[in-house]
Amino acid sequence: MSGPSQGPSDIEKRVIGKVSRRLIPFMFILYVIAYLDRVNVGFAALQMNADLNFSAAVYGFGSGIFFIGYFLFEIPSNLVLERIGARIWIARIMITWGIVASATAFIQGPRSFYLVRFLLGLAEAGFFPGMILYLTYWFPAKHRAKTVALFMTATAVSGVISGPVSGTLLTMHGFGGLSGWQWLFLIEGFPAVILGVVVLFYLTDRPEKAKWLSDNEKTWLITRMKEERLKREHHGMVRLRQAVGSGRVWALCLIYLSIVIGLYGVSFWMPLLIKGVSGLSDFMVGIVSVFPYLLAAAGMTVIGMHSDRTGERRMHTAASILVAAAGMLLTAYAYTPAMELACLSLVAIGIWGTLGPFWALATSFLSGTAASGGIALINSVGNLGGFVGPYLVGVIKDYTGEFKYGLIVLSVILFSGFLFTLFLKQNPAEDTE
Repeated sequence: MSGPSQGPSDIEKRVIGKVSRRLIPFMFILYVIAYLDRVNVGFAALQMNADLNFSAAVYGFGSGIFFIGYFLFEIPSNLVLERIGARIWIARIMITWGIVASATAFIQGPRSFYLVRFLLGLAEAGFFPGMILYLTYWFPAKHRAKTVALFMTATAVSGVISGPVSGTLLTMHGFGGLSGWQWLFLIEGFPAVILGVVVLFYLTDRPEKAKWLSDNEKTWLITRMKEERLKREHHGMVRLRQAVGSGRVWALCLIYLSIVIGLYGVSFWMPLLIKGVSGLSDFMVGIVSVFPYLLAAAGMTVIGMHSDRTGERRMHTAASILVAAAGMLLTAYAYTPAMELACLSLVAIGIWGTLGPFWALATSFLSGTAASGGIALINSVGNLGGFVGPYLVGVIKDYTGEFKYGLIVLSVILFSGFLFTLFLKQNPAEDTE
């Protein structure tokens, strides 16, 4: 296990501060929009399921099939990004997914629902692993858990935003002859198209092209990242086939799979869980759902910063998964709205708390095409959990008539992820931090 990092030099503080201010807020906004378009189906379900006569299994399958399309195109997408640059490829991803997201407003039944969600997964594939790969171009390893956590708080913040916004859009039911859920999809897809165009003018592919860094700052960053790359090449993996054949990479795939099963298993069903226990209106469900995401954003930032400060990744990830598993089990037996909200908040803190240290761990021993392919492989296999989680809960709900048993199954899956993480072997490349 690596020890705490040494204090940064003045130029390191200046460069990392400048890069952070330039990239993280913008990337954060992009990911807010991406995650919003991915999970707003949970709020649409409050009206859409009744309008289109969707069973829990149909809704769960349609929500999750997004991740099948995502899985199929993930690795090819990241390899293209590595070759042609983040600026052009991220812009392409955002514009196409925004168009497809808005088109969800015009689905007519299960088949069109499945088709559009599948196409949305194809369109968005490569966005998240592309962003993680992009961060490895700009941030030294010892800054990465905090940086990833700050970037990924977007997933929690999008939950904060999507609740009130989606709840408000649902109140437009009947306006212009469209249902509220149709307005939700139609309006929330547009920002991705607009920001996709902005990416073409704002994003810088590599430090070598950063006109907003001084010559000294640019030289320091290029030199530092080159030194780290050489260390990873000596201790870690450089080629795609090394990553694909690595037992460690596949262990990380399984860990991330358990995390994502829990994340989307609860995210896509949270509005219906809250409504089922509380009986609140659609708008108030949107407001109440803000609280778990607020706590998740705070928790993941603190956990990411502590992981960077100590230089430790594995146990931070394992402990966070264990918290999520415990929270999921408690949610299954919550019988009042306050108890359920508290337990869902515990789940959110645990699941989102894994993300910073997990991705710092996953990128610590990969370089070159092994990084672009390996990150995409871990994310694509993991994101199959986005199909498994919602569909599993939906099928169990249809079979038993209760959410409780589905939540128990999610808790067991998360606990298995905790065990995998606990027994994950240390890799020499992590000592480069």
